[in-house]
Amino acid sequence: IIHVYGYKGKTMDFLPRLDRQFLRRFCNIQKILFPSWTSQNVLMFATLLFVTLCEQMIIYQVGIIPSKFYGVLADKDFTGFKNLTLLAVLLIFMNSTLKSMDQYISNLMYVSWRKSLTQCLHRHYFQDRVYYILNVLHKDIDNPDQRISQDVERFCKQLSTMASRLIISPFTLAYYTFQCFYSSGWMGPVSIFFYFVIGTIVNKVLMGPIVHTLVLQEKLEGDFRFKHMQIRVNAESAAFYRAGKVEHMRTNRRLGSLLETQKNLMTKELWLCIGVNTFDYFGSILSYMVIAIPIFAGVYDGLTPGELSTLISKNGFVSIYLINCFSQLIDLSSTVSDVAGYTHRIGELHETMQKLERKHYDSSGGGYDLDSDLELPNTPVDIAFILQKLSYKSPCSDELLVKDLTLKIVHGTNILVVGNTGTGKTSLLRVLNKLWDFLLVAKTLQTNICLFFKSLNCAP
Repeated sequence: IIHVYGYKGKTMDFLPRLDRQFLRRFCNIQKILFPSWTSQNVLMFATLLFVTLCEQMIIYQVGIIPSKFYGVLADKDFTGFKNLTLLAVLLIFMNSTLKSMDQYISNLMYVSWRKSLTQCLHRHYFQDRVYYILNVLHKDIDNPDQRISQDVERFCKQLSTMASRLIISPFTLAYYTFQCFYSSGWMGPVSIFFYFVIGTIVNKVLMGPIVHTLVLQEKLEGDFRFKHMQIRVNAESAAFYRAGKVEHMRTNRRLGSLLETQKNLMTKELWLCIGVNTFDYFGSILSYMVIAIPIFAGVYDGLTPGELSTLISKNGFVSIYLINCFSQLIDLSSTVSDVAGYTHRIGELHETMQKLERKHYDSSGGGYDLDSDLELPNTPVDIAFILQKLSYKSPCSDELLVKDLTLKIVHGTNILVVGNTGTGKTSLLRVLNKLWDFLLVAKTLQTNICLFFKSLNCAP
């Protein structure tokens, strides 16, 4: 069991990885981003697909323009040269416009995705006082505020940058594979696919250690920021206690842990960058090897040098672009590792909040709103609440704070609760206001509890 999150006495029996748990959490997030086929996000995604398809069609036409220039220049066709130049200018303008539209729609999707995901997390976070449980009682989830704000923002941003390349990849790979097969035979696409498989395996191995290190870095980043927030909120109290040196030491300790983790992450990312760049540059050599196969096999021996130059230029573009499509997918390795880390952090928070909601629903016999007043029938008008043999303890301890408390409070009556520190005065208010689940306490201690409220939020 590896100590991942750094809690006192708490460990995790798994490391966040690119595994089935990642796929399950990623799919759950996609259900939030795309709730129905008619949702706004689905329509924007379809628009992005249409724009990228048009963009790829224009890119192909732009890519074969040089081969046509070889032909008109070899034939000294001035009229053809002028027409081809005008066509090239028009295609380049259309390509620039479509590429800008691609980026614009991706940015709109980022904003819409962030809104959908953040609002979904907010619904769970502020339901049944889950925010209180996560920040005060439930210590297994670090920095829920950071996960909802920063992690969601980075997840949606990274995903939007990948979207256009991912959705168009199946179409471009299928089309250029056919074109490569037509121009160079089966050896061309097979060698390129083999090259991509090797690159994918190598980068998958190199990405593995990065994911859980990124999760740990984000946790430490949130802890460091939270420490400064504590000092800002409690600046006067710290000054009264002359705690400047102590807080300085504690803050620097958190900074040291964060920077050490960041250096560890950079070291792991270095090897991933070496792998990505190596396969990128090997791709340029592979494209010429693919072109050379039919040439040295004598397939084009009957062509003139001008015709051969035109054919080499056209076939070279097809092979190079097919390799480039694979190289772009390999280049996404670092982005995918970031998305995987944020997916685990957001998915873990979402799953925990859902479990807390189900727990509240089961314990309350169907659920009720803890933040609204509950009027109970058959309750005397002047009674605020009644306790009968109430016993309770801290959720973090097995030691009883109060045992068999019987109490009746009438409206308009003042009551003073006194006692030493730690005897359960504030804890009584937590139990009455349902911050601590007295029903679970009752099951544990086998006590008979009967609560009736007119103005406080609890169920009998």
